[in-house]
Amino acid sequence: MIGVFDSGIGGLSVLKALRAELPGESFVYVADSGHAPYGERDAAHVTARARALTHHLVGLGAQALVVACNTATAAAIHLLRQEHPDLPIIGVEPALKPAVALSQSGRIGVMATRGTLASPKFEQLLASLQGQARFVLQPCDGLAWAIENSVDGSAETSKALQQACREQVQALMHSESQPPDTVVLGCTHYPFAADVLQQLLGPQVQLVDTGEAVARQTRARLQGLAERPESAPGLVLLSTGDPLTLEQAARRWIDPNASAQQVQVP
Repeated sequence: MIGVFDSGIGGLSVLKALRAELPGESFVYVADSGHAPYGERDAAHVTARARALTHHLVGLGAQALVVACNTATAAAIHLLRQEHPDLPIIGVEPALKPAVALSQSGRIGVMATRGTLASPKFEQLLASLQGQARFVLQPCDGLAWAIENSVDGSAETSKALQQACREQVQALMHSESQPPDTVVLGCTHYPFAADVLQQLLGPQVQLVDTGEAVARQTRARLQGLAERPESAPGLVLLSTGDPLTLEQAARRWIDPNASAQQVQVP
């Protein structure tokens, strides 16, 4: 069983890629909606939640863990690996390296949470690519929350999502004299607004996210584990907030028959 967690529904974009890459595996997904958003909270809060969720998933029997949240990966994955040395732990990071390979102009936009962009882990990643491209960083305050709230598909929440996307795209594209030709979606929530973002950015801009790369990395790490008894693949969805939001999102993007339950993870 593979444990997956995020601050909310965003990690479902990674879960979708994981299930496609590993169709025979079972997954338990925890949306920490009761303690979200991570991207606008301090590192101590995010680290405490990451530790609590990891402990909970290990207690449920997880044999591997995917931290399907850029902010939590940046803040806490090093500590999680120290505390669970025998547990394969796979994180996510903004797909800057693939973006460098794709960009024709060498100008790359990075849309991410403020917490991700301010983290030492992201700064190290950025420094490793110094001179290879011009990166334009856009902290997208409120965008993950707007995506979370748009799950019901109502006209009101869809309009709010459109507005949130428009504000961030305008800030990104007008911050430089020459706009980027490639944009990294540096939060696992953002792929669920990819259609809206692509429309606003225009067809000439390429969008890059990390789900498929994380799924491939997880497959590689699982090959090092001992053989597990064969069983039918399963999916358990848990939320520390309102499970209806997670259930609606999962039915829309993962499995039309998905159901979610509330869980307490202190």
